[in-house]
Amino acid sequence: MAHFEITGGKKLAGELQPQGAKNEALQILSAVLLTAEEVVISNIPQIIDVLRLIELLQELGVEVQKLSPDTYSFKANNVQLNYLVSPEFKQKGAGLRGSVMLIGPMLARFGKGYMPKPGGDKIGRRRLDTHIIGFKKLGASFEYDEQESFYRLNVEGRLKGCYMLLDEASVTGTANLIMAAVLAEGTTTLYNAACEPYVQQLCKMLNRMGARIQGIGSNLLTIEGVLELGGTQHKMLPDMIEIGSFIGLAAMTESEITIKNAGVEHLGIIPEVFQRLGIQMEFRNDDIYIPSQSIYEVETFIDGSILTVSDAIWPGFTPDLLSIILVTATQAKGTVLVHQKMFESRLFFVDKLIDMGAQIILCDPHRATVIGLARHHRLKAISMTSPDIRAGVALLIAALSAEGTSKIFNIEQIDRGYQFIEQRLTNIGADIRRIQ
Repeated sequence: MAHFEITGGKKLAGELQPQGAKNEALQILSAVLLTAEEVVISNIPQIIDVLRLIELLQELGVEVQKLSPDTYSFKANNVQLNYLVSPEFKQKGAGLRGSVMLIGPMLARFGKGYMPKPGGDKIGRRRLDTHIIGFKKLGASFEYDEQESFYRLNVEGRLKGCYMLLDEASVTGTANLIMAAVLAEGTTTLYNAACEPYVQQLCKMLNRMGARIQGIGSNLLTIEGVLELGGTQHKMLPDMIEIGSFIGLAAMTESEITIKNAGVEHLGIIPEVFQRLGIQMEFRNDDIYIPSQSIYEVETFIDGSILTVSDAIWPGFTPDLLSIILVTATQAKGTVLVHQKMFESRLFFVDKLIDMGAQIILCDPHRATVIGLARHHRLKAISMTSPDIRAGVALLIAALSAEGTSKIFNIEQIDRGYQFIEQRLTNIGADIRRIQ
């Protein structure tokens, strides 16, 4: 297995262009199954999870053409339903959590939505109840084969629109149910729906294809089912998680970095949270300029209490950036309480940061107190293993700021979410080597 060798302590300088959004891509690519007409999608990130999903679509019978490095055309006019029960699908789908997004469009258009129990990050329980309960309310029958760890959903005729109050504002659950409802008979109302920019992008794309979705951007969606959808063109948003990662990287390495074409209007409170850590930034049209800072000081609350950064459903702070906030806080001046509410295993990478010299108290599986070192004590290089995508990049940022040469193993986790990361960072002065 490949690993990274990182020599830290170097200041970086230059421009970084964020990739297309991973979390949007998994939804948008699945939606091509809703029509037999051509769908052209651009700004597709070239990362493992997305490329695996494209490969899965091809094996399912979707005609795929690569038009440019980040633009593909898809035509699902010859879908092979038998592939859903093949050993190949069961094996490949199990290794890709994004395969769950295939159920909604397959169920809506073909009456069958099958998938193996999905894999993905080891960050705690990631239940599928919201998806399954919603599909059953739309009229699908559900069966789980425990021996094969395989889900089967079927419907006779069309799904039937209904009112449903989601038990959680799940982004993937909302997207999956939207894709199922657009071809259902009658009207579907989704309350407590996720309203992230990526869900909004999916809704806008589906409306261009002929869907009738109202309430986009709110947590109450009304979907009037139609008989069929047509083709369209769609461009992905920049990846907000990568943008947040680059902000943390600039602060930790005292670097002067400009993030180009950042889609600032879609970032919500992400820049504000990093600013509360004391990180300076300027918004230049759609670019974010981060100057080199020797010291960044954490704000306190108005009453003087310790700053708490916690995740929440949109428009709250995304859980995918808490790992980056945590590592960035290790070299700030001040103290931060990081509260990860959604995943009980996502903070378990802090032992590596502690081994590097960070002052962190893991209060429980969901909370960690970070006492910033204000660069009085640099992190030191160690060997470590990436447990998931976001923790892996947090460790990469720590290694780039540390003294000495670090090694990071299991970097396939990083490759799942960040495209060509070592080349892009090397281009602005980082010392990263991929060792096969």
